[in-house]
Amino acid sequence: MAVKKQVFAEIDRIAKPACVLATNTSALDVDQIAAVTQRPQMVVGLHFFSPANIMRLIEIVRAKATGNEVLATAMALAKKLGKIGVLARNSPGFIGNRMVAVYGREAQFLVEEGASVEDVNQALFDFGMAMGPLAMLDMAGLDVLWQVQKQAEELRPARRPLVLEHLYKMGRLGQKSGQGWSKYDENRKPSADPEVAALIEQTARGAGIERRPIDKDEIVDRCILALVNEGARILEEGVALRAVDIDIVYLNGYGFPAWRGGPMFYADTLGLKHVLTRIEEFEKQHGADLWAPAPLLKGLTDRFRTQVGQRRRLHRALRCSRWSGRVAPRCQPDASAREHREPGHS
Repeated sequence: MAVKKQVFAEIDRIAKPACVLATNTSALDVDQIAAVTQRPQMVVGLHFFSPANIMRLIEIVRAKATGNEVLATAMALAKKLGKIGVLARNSPGFIGNRMVAVYGREAQFLVEEGASVEDVNQALFDFGMAMGPLAMLDMAGLDVLWQVQKQAEELRPARRPLVLEHLYKMGRLGQKSGQGWSKYDENRKPSADPEVAALIEQTARGAGIERRPIDKDEIVDRCILALVNEGARILEEGVALRAVDIDIVYLNGYGFPAWRGGPMFYADTLGLKHVLTRIEEFEKQHGADLWAPAPLLKGLTDRFRTQVGQRRRLHRALRCSRWSGRVAPRCQPDASAREHREPGHS
């Protein structure tokens, strides 16, 4: 951050007043960078996804003072480059990396609790992700993730993954070192590593974590619904303007299966009542620090229940009105009312 501030202060001193100052960052606070300039309204963040020559997504990060014309310029630049620009408010991790942090967190917790590295990766690959979450961490680099995890602990103390620190200190940095959560050959093809399996079991035992069999459905739900819950918080806070923006980020930047529509669309197909129920189960098992349902998710679910109740009462009132002028039998909801389900449930 110190270097970035120095560079931007110098550019601000020599650039013409109408020059837009854009910073490529995946995590740095754009407001802090803007504050060292005399033109904070001209500063914008551009988060190019790596590798930038292949990935189409750019998160366009709006700082507190960023002007609308500057945002329009950034959007036009993304289009000219043949990329997809998604607006995000300045916030730690923006949209994508903030959500992927909880996704990776749950993947690491699952192996501590009894799943194997290969189980976790395969379950999410079978779900449709481009690669498993631990394979993704290996590709990103465990040294980078270790630094990010340390910063996150200061912001939001809670249970933290334990094995990553050991892998980092052992020099297992992921694909670039040939070993991380998995072993990699010269073609970066992964294989299971008994040393990691033993390390995970030893670390879990030392922390008093009871290991157990974990099925594929729980692996998928823990990882994907963590994404959904954090996405709902991001929407409520205004970091993303629309649920579809989150879906676009995940379809184009994180390998989410296109046929599932993105994490927020996928939550709709499951039904928000089901999603909330599952998240509340995880909250009871793993604590509110990690799994408290997003208020927006609870609000939408409660609103749906109210609307369903209103529709049922209206249906019953209309049915009873047909008996006007005669002694009405006891009005009971008919089969269609009894069989009403929230969309997404059979």
